[in-house]
Amino acid sequence: MAKGDADYVLGTHAEEVARLGLQHRVWRPIATDCWRRAGITIGSRVIDVGAGPGYATVDLAEIVGPTGEVLAVERSARFLEVAQQARAARGLSQVRFRQADLMEESLGRLDFDFTWCRWVASFVASPEKLINNIAGALRPGGLGIFHEYSHYETFRFVPRRPAMEAFADEVMKSWRAAGGEPNVALQFPSLFRDAGLEVVEAHPRILTVSPRSYVWQWPASFIEINLVRLRDLGRVTEGWCESVRREFKEAEADPATLFTTPLFLEIIARRG
Repeated sequence: MAKGDADYVLGTHAEEVARLGLQHRVWRPIATDCWRRAGITIGSRVIDVGAGPGYATVDLAEIVGPTGEVLAVERSARFLEVAQQARAARGLSQVRFRQADLMEESLGRLDFDFTWCRWVASFVASPEKLINNIAGALRPGGLGIFHEYSHYETFRFVPRRPAMEAFADEVMKSWRAAGGEPNVALQFPSLFRDAGLEVVEAHPRILTVSPRSYVWQWPASFIEINLVRLRDLGRVTEGWCESVRREFKEAEADPATLFTTPLFLEIIARRG
């Protein structure tokens, strides 16, 4: 397994590639509205930081068109392979790829108009290094766009489900044990200031949905993949996993159930 794949917190296997595709479809309306407000348009040059399998990459490429450019930066060779296949299938010559671990190397002074970074800072060893990398790759006046968690504890079911709350708590503990921080956006104001970024917009993003909503598929897939991961890491037992699955099925079958997604911040910041 290539470097950048073996230690990815949620894996790079086919099931995770599919889950990330579902996740992108769920959150695409919020992301594309943010890109529009930020001003990404025909001819824009955009870096997709932590591009994963390239779902946002190809959407951005279709927005900027053949006169624009999208640079997809990703450390996982497996994810880049999937993204390259998507580029070829859509004939998007304006997309370039770069395999890089931004904890180990610099993007450099690329003078791009925009960067897009979603749910990456939560997993890296040094959010400071990531933000500095992003700021350095923007042209003066360029915009960094971020979606990162600030209050993961809002991963909640109503009526409350104790096993589901224990699951969310264990997910956060496992991310921290791997060197990440689920509520990383709380660090952003000082990190932005030090990197020369000024916040232009900041909005909380959170959804509350029922099992009838398309969004419901997101927690359903996330819970199952993470239960397997937590068990394989030796953090939980199979019996514990079964109790979580049982409670989730009970919640799904209850027409009164609501699920609240983890709160993240949507931030647009300008390089001075």
